[in-house]
Amino acid sequence: MRVSNVFRSMRKAHPRLTACRACPRLVAWRELQAERVPPRFHAWVERHGFWARPVPSFGDPDPWLAVVGLAPAAQGANRTGRMFTGDRSGEFLFAALHRAGLASAPRSEHRRDGLRLTGVLITAPVRCAPPGNRPLADEIERCSGFLRAELARCRRLRVILALGRLAHGVVLGLLRDRCAAAAIGDFRHGAAFELSGRQWLVDCFHVSQQNTFTGRLTAPMIDLVLQRCIELGPPPWEA
Repeated sequence: MRVSNVFRSMRKAHPRLTACRACPRLVAWRELQAERVPPRFHAWVERHGFWARPVPSFGDPDPWLAVVGLAPAAQGANRTGRMFTGDRSGEFLFAALHRAGLASAPRSEHRRDGLRLTGVLITAPVRCAPPGNRPLADEIERCSGFLRAELARCRRLRVILALGRLAHGVVLGLLRDRCAAAAIGDFRHGAAFELSGRQWLVDCFHVSQQNTFTGRLTAPMIDLVLQRCIELGPPPWEA
């Protein structure tokens, strides 16, 4: 019953999120991308359509692990409508989740491909694609309310995995009542910070091509981070 209640709550939140037009700059940019589809995606868009709306979270409706990214990519999640789907960043992330036994497949193709995440929710503080992948401070502030509400609904949540410095900072800002942000300090790849309520914040470099193509973040590195998340996760009888 608990899972179904959480699922209904999340489904009710999606229409409010996907209809959001609070940030004019982001609305204009996300919709412009539907007119700028690269040739390599033409067949995909003809078959599946172009999303061009705020992107809802994806995964288990009652997770123990929340993976927090940054924002949709213009021709990635903004095109497909699913977090980390349609670009190299997502390919890297989903392959790692699959190796860790948390995803049913190593690739995320489209919203109806049958992919399932076990105990994991993928989300972000900004739900529209920003120009240059750089949301403005006021856009982050307006949009992060969706993330705050989402985390509050996840009653079984034990670990929050922050992909990058921005996600780390946003999560700390949203969870001021659960931690002393000054004591936790700055983002550090691989670090695990204990929050109140038997929860943890774990840091990982973002899975962007800028990091994965240069070797700043490798497959073995993210595998170690996910293994740490699993170690900090719920005991077997709660999994």
